[in-house]
Amino acid sequence: MAIYRFRITFEDYEDVYREIDMLSKQTFLELHEAIHKTTAYEADRSSSFYVSNDQWKKGTEIALLPTARKISDGVLLMENIRLSKFIDDPHQKFYYIYNFDRPYEFHVELIKILKEEEGKTYPTVFKTVGQAPKSLAAANFPVADPLDDDDEDEVLVDETQYGVDDDEEFDLFDGDDEEEGGEKSEEESNGSFDEY
Repeated sequence: MAIYRFRITFEDYEDVYREIDMLSKQTFLELHEAIHKTTAYEADRSSSFYVSNDQWKKGTEIALLPTARKISDGVLLMENIRLSKFIDDPHQKFYYIYNFDRPYEFHVELIKILKEEEGKTYPTVFKTVGQAPKSLAAANFPVADPLDDDDEDEVLVDETQYGVDDDEEFDLFDGDDEEEGGEKSEEESNGSFDEY
C-alpha cells in the first residue's frame, strides 16, 4: 500500500513544520488527529481541509464538526473521506484551517509517495522542525496588524501638524489682506509690492 508523506507548515511560522507519513487508505480525520498530536492542540475543534492548487486557492471542503448550514450544503466529512480520494497530483496541496472560533491556518503538501514498511504503524511522524506556538492567540496576526497600522497613522498625524504650523506662520504675514477677502485683494497686494 502507498504511504503519503505530508509536510504540514504553520502558515504564519514558515520555519515550523511537521512531516507525517499516512497510509493512502487513512482518512482526513486521522491526518487531523496526527497533526495535533505533534502540536498538543485539542483535536476536537471545528476544522476543515480544502483541496488546493499551487497558489493555495481553496477548493472542495472536507470538514470536522461542520455548522448546520455546511451540513445542509452537503459538505464532506473528514471521518468519511480517505486521503487517496483527493490525491490527483504527486505534490497535492491542502489548505487546512484549525479551530474556526480562533482560526489557525496551515499548508499541507504531499511531498513524497513511499512504499509501506512492514511492522510500522501509521500515521507516524517522520520529522519535526520548530516548536508549535503555545497559545493560539499569540499566532493571531490579524489582531496585531491593525495596532501596528494605528501607530503609523499617529506618526502621520504628527507630521501634518508640523505642516499646519507652517501654514499658520504664512498666515501671519498675509494677515490684513485676507480679511479684505477674495482674489482681488491678493492681486492688489501683489501690485503694491511691485511698486516698491
